[in-house]
Amino acid sequence: MIKRLFDIFVSLFGLLAASPILLPVMFLVWRQDGHSPFYIAPRVGRDEELFNMVKLRSMVINADKSGVDSTSANDNRITPVGQFIRSYKLDELTQLWNVLKGEMSLVGPRPNVKRETDLYTLEEKKLLSVKPGITDYSSIVFSDEGEILADREDPDLSYNQLIRPYKSRLSLAYIEHQSFLLDIHLIWLTVVAILDKQKALNALNRILISRNVDPDVIRVAKREDDLVPTPPPGAVNVVQNRDGSVT
Repeated sequence: MIKRLFDIFVSLFGLLAASPILLPVMFLVWRQDGHSPFYIAPRVGRDEELFNMVKLRSMVINADKSGVDSTSANDNRITPVGQFIRSYKLDELTQLWNVLKGEMSLVGPRPNVKRETDLYTLEEKKLLSVKPGITDYSSIVFSDEGEILADREDPDLSYNQLIRPYKSRLSLAYIEHQSFLLDIHLIWLTVVAILDKQKALNALNRILISRNVDPDVIRVAKREDDLVPTPPPGAVNVVQNRDGSVT
């Protein structure tokens, strides 16, 4: 109940406070091609129920028709205004509407497209037992997802090999240790990460250590080493093709 009341208050206040920034950017998105400044993105929520996530559009119209789900920093579908939107995570602010409606929470595992959740292992299915969120451990650690996938021949396959394994493990760790105080801490660190990612990672590392998270997950969360292909949680093999099938 406290989490929901907090979600309602912060999302309502956030939408009102961000409107002086969002409204001009929405106009610029519309002005560049004459289409809606919003992208309505179908996502899988709690208990595998589909909902429409509202994002400030950063790509060309019908970008999703390409069949590519993962977005690299140099993706040619991103518009000039979209580059600015993504740089400051403005596309995430409109998701406060989904939080206000109760489809998402401020803090929780990031919602995914059905094509990806259909590939989840039994262990990863636990991510669908709670409301998805705007941020959590993994959102801070992999806030540079676009840069990681830049110049990859197959961004979706690279996502499943490099990011998904530890993104899922970090989100599972959040579910295991979630609390109201942790949510407040993660919201603050998400803001810090936009300005100083290393400072946010250092603070996050201390949180993970205090909660006895798997040392291998803590090591990767430091982001000091190159990411290498790893099996997703609940699997023994690395994903080898776009259908994501693992064993």
